[in-house]
Amino acid sequence: MGKDNVKLLSMWASPFCMRVKIALAEKDIVYEEILEEDLMNGKSELLLKSNPVHKQVPVLLHDDKPIVDSTNIITYIDEVWPEKPLFSACEYEKSRARFWADYIDRKVYPAGRAIWSSKETAEVEAAKKEFLDIMFYLDGTLGDKDFFNGDTFGFVDILLIGLTSWFPAYEKFGGFKLEDHYPKLAAWITRSWARESVSESLTSPEKITNFVAMMRKMYGIE
Repeated sequence: MGKDNVKLLSMWASPFCMRVKIALAEKDIVYEEILEEDLMNGKSELLLKSNPVHKQVPVLLHDDKPIVDSTNIITYIDEVWPEKPLFSACEYEKSRARFWADYIDRKVYPAGRAIWSSKETAEVEAAKKEFLDIMFYLDGTLGDKDFFNGDTFGFVDILLIGLTSWFPAYEKFGGFKLEDHYPKLAAWITRSWARESVSESLTSPEKITNFVAMMRKMYGIE
């Protein structure tokens, strides 16, 4: 579609940037990715100007106007480019999607981070339990459907699948396998990763796991 000037301020390891890239790919939107190479040691003037409140990626620049926060960005994308909608046409299903979007945003990444960033065994076990409890509810709402939206890959799928490149790191440092607990959810991950929009937008789990291992050493965890 690419009718507008679209740029994405991004960072390769950010799962929130990855989910925006998936949404752009699903919509066939042509964009320029501008990578922030090292957010820990400095942020570009463009990022600080575009997102002065949180100073975080992702930022979508649409005709040079900044849109921030990944979930907000994806909602914006769906409204501005209505072809191939990411939400169900049913208002009730839209309300459910918004509920699970909020749940995913508040719960999943913080719980995963607690797994790999904890030093004590008891802390790791508590974090792992919390993460798996969160997956319990997500597995339940997925049920026997192919995707959270039913037969079609949609809004909630994008929000969650964008985080899954970090899951193998959580498994490695938490000592568990998601598929042992929730095989249907694990199958959904495999099914979603088979989509070109997903596989070409997500950083490889191996690269993320190596990145997490580096951070653990930097923080003195191991």
